[in-house]
Amino acid sequence: MAGQTHSTTEGMHEAIEVPAAEHGAGFPPFDSTTFASQLLWLAITFGVFYWIMKNVAVPRISGILEDRRDRIAGDISEANRLKEETDAAIAAYEQALAEARNKAHGIAHDTRSKLKAEHEARREKVEAELNGKLKEAEAQIAATKTDALSQIGDIAGETASALVEQLIGKAPTKTDLTKALKSAMN
Repeated sequence: MAGQTHSTTEGMHEAIEVPAAEHGAGFPPFDSTTFASQLLWLAITFGVFYWIMKNVAVPRISGILEDRRDRIAGDISEANRLKEETDAAIAAYEQALAEARNKAHGIAHDTRSKLKAEHEARREKVEAELNGKLKEAEAQIAATKTDALSQIGDIAGETASALVEQLIGKAPTKTDLTKALKSAMN
């Protein structure tokens, strides 16, 4: 087996050496004999790619960029239009809110004035009723006072007559009693 191993190893060395000999010159693009054809194909390939880029890719890219620019400009103009509409709506809302506030203040003022006038009218009516009742009470008091004063003479006369009769034992005459009362009251 050792012999086989040795022969196999020799066969490998030969196999490795054989392909290197068959290729000979090295990497083909670096072969100086093919430079002219390589340069020709480079120029043709470059020309074809340049023509494709110029006539196909660049117009498509510029068309895409133009579409994007138009779309962006349209979106910006739409956003500006919507912003203006929003600003107008906000201004209308604020104006309507101010008008509603003014109207509410006016309604509150009118209601306050109306309630104040109603309250004042009720107060005046109650005061008038109270003044009427006060005058009635004063008139009643005056009548009672006048009535009481008119009866004072009779009561005083009866009381004086009863006192004199108790003290003296004899009742005074009506004429003497009237004279005495008139002199005492003045």
